[in-house]
Amino acid sequence: MNAAQLSGYEHLLGIAEGAIAPPSIFATMGMLKLELVAGTVKIHCKASDQHCNPMGGVHGGFAATVIDSVTGCAVHSLLEAGVGYGTVDLSVKMMRPVPLGEVLIAEAKVTHLSWAIGIAEATVRRTDGTLLASGSATCYIKRPN
Repeated sequence: MNAAQLSGYEHLLGIAEGAIAPPSIFATMGMLKLELVAGTVKIHCKASDQHCNPMGGVHGGFAATVIDSVTGCAVHSLLEAGVGYGTVDLSVKMMRPVPLGEVLIAEAKVTHLSWAIGIAEATVRRTDGTLLASGSATCYIKRPN
C-alpha cells in the first residue's frame, strides 16, 4: 500500500512492525527500534564512530537530529492519510555528552496539534533514565489543497 494512503499512525506502525522499510535516516543515525502510541513515539538509537566530532566525542548534531526525528514522528502519528509535516523550528538543549556505542531512548510527546501546527517535546536518555538532551519542535502541517 502507498504510504500516502495510510494515516501517520498506520505508516509508523508499519515501520515499527517491519512491514514498511524505515526511512534512510534511521540507518544514518543508528536508529534501531521504533515504538509508538498515537501522539507519543520512542526511538532507540546508538551513536557510532560516524557521529563523532574532530575531538572524538559524539557530535551535538546527533542528539539534535534524533530529537528532530522523534518529535516529527510523534506529530506524524496524529495525522490523517495524505497529510504531511515539516519542521519549522527546533530547539535542543544538551545536558551531558552523548555516549558512543550505547543504546539510548529518545521519546517525544505531542503537546499541541492544530490544523496548521504541531508541537512536540522530546528527551534523549540513557536506559537508566539519565537525561542527556531535551528539546522541542514546531512542525508545519502540510494539508492537500
